[in-house]
Amino acid sequence: MFTDPGYVTPEPMYLDRIVDAEVPVALGSAGAVLIEGPKGCGKTWTGQRFAHSEILLEERPDLWDIASQVPELLLDGATPRLLDEWQRVPELWHLMRVECDRRGRPGQFILTGSAVPADEMTRHSGAGRVSRVRMRPMSLAESGPSEPVVSLGGLLEGQAFTAGESPVDVKTLVEAACRGGWPRLIGAPITAARRFTRDYLSDICRVDISAVDGISRSPTGVMRLLQSLARNVATTAGCRKLASETGGDVPVGRTTAKTYLDALSRLFVVEDLPAWNTHLRSRTSLIRSPKRHFVDPSLAPAALGVGPERYLSDLSAFGFLFESMVVRDLRIYAQAHDANVYHYRDTYGLEADAIVETGDGRWIAVEAKLGGTSTVEKAAAALLKLRDRVSRERAATLARLMVITGGRYCYQRPDGVAVVPLACLGP
Repeated sequence: MFTDPGYVTPEPMYLDRIVDAEVPVALGSAGAVLIEGPKGCGKTWTGQRFAHSEILLEERPDLWDIASQVPELLLDGATPRLLDEWQRVPELWHLMRVECDRRGRPGQFILTGSAVPADEMTRHSGAGRVSRVRMRPMSLAESGPSEPVVSLGGLLEGQAFTAGESPVDVKTLVEAACRGGWPRLIGAPITAARRFTRDYLSDICRVDISAVDGISRSPTGVMRLLQSLARNVATTAGCRKLASETGGDVPVGRTTAKTYLDALSRLFVVEDLPAWNTHLRSRTSLIRSPKRHFVDPSLAPAALGVGPERYLSDLSAFGFLFESMVVRDLRIYAQAHDANVYHYRDTYGLEADAIVETGDGRWIAVEAKLGGTSTVEKAAAALLKLRDRVSRERAATLARLMVITGGRYCYQRPDGVAVVPLACLGP
């Protein structure tokens, strides 16, 4: 896959993932577990770690059209049995569901998939039988280099704050964002990583986005939309704005842009950050628009055809990519604690780049800033203002205000705001 003459692809080695802890729990609660996420994020490797037999459907196209005639070839085997890339054989969902009912025992199958199938009713028919586990590319705590001395779960529980020092500088963060959290790129030179992400998007545009639901789409138009998304990453840009910035001889309309975005979301390429829904003390109105993010920050520079040198010469541009990397990692860490991630923005311009909220209402407000004393001061002031703006009930469940930075030092300010380098944060 890599063309760098100085790079030899290493033998695959499994790297522990934070999501690993969810899989055995899910296997004990349902007949099947569906691990879903973008292609290349490590779903198959994780499935193989817990499976006792497997069938890799990507490698068995001879079975795609005859699955309903010979279900035993797909379903029979030691359990849990891995059905990798199951969406290649959509009827397999129904066959698996019936078999789960017949056997009446948990932990029978592990399914992996890189796309949400077109037939939502087929997916919903797994209710009560299938437990879903979401997987993303690796966080810094998983891929390194990092020193995760601060636990997001600990902060949510109100535990004492731990000081520390980040092992990385801005240059390393820039390279980590451009390389991304793809397991096969661990240790790869940046030239090889850039080739991988460029080819990754090319495959999405040429093949995957049309295969996801059988609707033919223009590869050129999709790539132009991806480039528009990359220029607007970590913003609330709407479909109209994204469409207007696609350029080219044949403009992409708003409706077309929306259908492209829906398909990219179903492929787990883009993952917008929804707005936080909360009550405020004042009559200030919340802005409901989602923030635009790729599932991994590396896809933005890949779409634009730029590398680390571009961001090192323009740190203001990297600030948006850094925010996207923070959101990726927060989503991974939050999932380990059954929490969700949102963003906050109101009509007076007050923002928080991320809100981590648990099911019982505890929450952390986050600003993502590369660093600098004045920048951290402004971010902390905004978080304190947000604390004062929410209702008394919501303020009572606030667990922490935190500025996540690209700096070196991890400390707590006198006003209680935690300043945490991204490489010091973990689940």
